[in-house]
Amino acid sequence: MTDCIFCKIIAGEIPSYKVYEDDEFLGFLDIQPRNKGHVLVIPKKHVRWVWDVENIEGYFAAVKKIANAQRKAFDTKWVVSMVFGEEVPHAHVWLVPRFANDGHGGSIDLKNFKEFSSEQMSEFAQSIKSNM
Repeated sequence: MTDCIFCKIIAGEIPSYKVYEDDEFLGFLDIQPRNKGHVLVIPKKHVRWVWDVENIEGYFAAVKKIANAQRKAFDTKWVVSMVFGEEVPHAHVWLVPRFANDGHGGSIDLKNFKEFSSEQMSEFAQSIKSNM
């Protein structure tokens, strides 16, 4: 799809902080993170809804692999997964690490974006990758 931001990320037209990639799926840091290490996991084939991904078992295997790497990378037991699809018309799963000082145990404030430098984002991505 030519106007899909996620398809442009997959094609390399828009830079991203990749943490995972295989033949079918891509994981990268969200540029509007709700916490450090917030990852989006998407299918490389443009599919509108998560539930329409053909290889959903493979999709969630990738989600699991990334979430477990986040747990190790950020020394936390909590990684919240959320399925969204309204703001970008391309299937995606959010993986958001939670921490003791961020109100874990309560719901995430979706309007509470965190800001990190490009150096920090690169460090987060590398830490996740090195823990897979």
